[in-house]
Amino acid sequence: MSEKFDVIVIGSGPGGYVCAIRAAQLGLKTACVEKRKTLGGTCLNIGCIPSKALLSSSEKFEEAEHHFGDIGIETKPKLNLKKMMAFKDDVVEANTKGIEFLFKKNKIQHIEGAAEIVAAGKVKVGNDEYEAESIVIATGSDVVSLPGIEIDEKKIVSSTGALELSEVPKSMVVIGGGVIGLEMGTVWRRLGTDVTVVEFLDQIMPGMDGEIRKESEKIFKKQGITFKTSAKVTSAKATAKGVDLTMEPAAGGAEEKMSVDIILMAVGRKPYTEGLGLEKVGVELTERGQIKTDEFFETSVEGIYAIGDVITGPMLAHKAEDEGVILAEMLSGESGHIDYNLIPGVVYTWPEVANVGKTEEQLKEEGVAYNSGKFPFMANGRARAMGMMDGFVKILADKATDRVLGAHIIGPGAGDLIQEVVSVMEFQGTAEDIARTCHAHPTLTEVVKEAALAVHKRPIHI
Repeated sequence: MSEKFDVIVIGSGPGGYVCAIRAAQLGLKTACVEKRKTLGGTCLNIGCIPSKALLSSSEKFEEAEHHFGDIGIETKPKLNLKKMMAFKDDVVEANTKGIEFLFKKNKIQHIEGAAEIVAAGKVKVGNDEYEAESIVIATGSDVVSLPGIEIDEKKIVSSTGALELSEVPKSMVVIGGGVIGLEMGTVWRRLGTDVTVVEFLDQIMPGMDGEIRKESEKIFKKQGITFKTSAKVTSAKATAKGVDLTMEPAAGGAEEKMSVDIILMAVGRKPYTEGLGLEKVGVELTERGQIKTDEFFETSVEGIYAIGDVITGPMLAHKAEDEGVILAEMLSGESGHIDYNLIPGVVYTWPEVANVGKTEEQLKEEGVAYNSGKFPFMANGRARAMGMMDGFVKILADKATDRVLGAHIIGPGAGDLIQEVVSVMEFQGTAEDIARTCHAHPTLTEVVKEAALAVHKRPIHI
């Protein structure tokens, strides 16, 4: 006789493990199926967490190598890549073990293996079959490549392979100027690699505010990254020495050939649904391979739900977490809501880039009248004291109501600073609300306040 649960969650990434924990907290008998030996999914094992460990370590190395002397610290750092990678692995292990502890604490049954949904309410893992009132698909996403280019994780790598390189390559081409490409390209550029980013569009960071995109490219060029925009890679072949690649202008034209040590493929990700048996049980997919869901995250089959990267919306861990919590609460009879316009995005380069809500381009396209306020970090006392003055904060507010419609930040600590604006927007607050709120001095948060003041043309320090 198969074991019965109230909820079976397939996948233990941020969406899956958070959904399982919240369901268990609400008294539902919960199991979580994970095919990896460790919990945490892509994010904790080969994504968000290890990449941020390397971003932090490489940032410190670059500071010591190039900037400590400016503030009176004389030093000659030496890179120990093996030890840096070991630190990254230790961070991953600590995080994954933390999820194991939380599962035990909340009495969640961890089932190791690949799950297949054999019918509504039935999940098969290996030779064992389990029953559940509700099945939640939270299997995340996987890397994609360009046609004809095979990722071997040795010379043509995805973000996974880029996190495991055993030596610093002399040269690297990053295909794709989005978040993953810029973050991983930044890591290796700091450690001594000659990095070139190839982007099909005319600017990097597609979808972000135009001013932010231009400013970030200018800063990253100054740091040493080469950009080839409006360009596409047509072929890449691994050789004994590295990789030979061919590219051409996006609009067509003369070919350009390059030979580099490593190619990092960072053109996007796709929903991971292979082996789940979705077609057999009748779960419908979109043309892009995403699982179709209603406003309650339920699929076309009653009792089967989906959250995170496998459904529509930004492929972000915190978006998946919020969906997981809301779904667990709805399954236990409570209500839940998520505003997809208020999910912040962060690029963990230096300076960081963060955004929430509408861009100026979107507001213009939608015909929304707005006011814009911008304030530079250069005019902030704390930023100057830190020697980190690149970038600015921009706040967009409705012209009639002053309600904040969007915020865009490039500068030190942008990923933390954006959260004030997210909270204000969640409560339908105004630029005046931010401007009238007391901010501690000297802090970087004052740049947010000054940008809000600038919405009404009254910043104090510029």
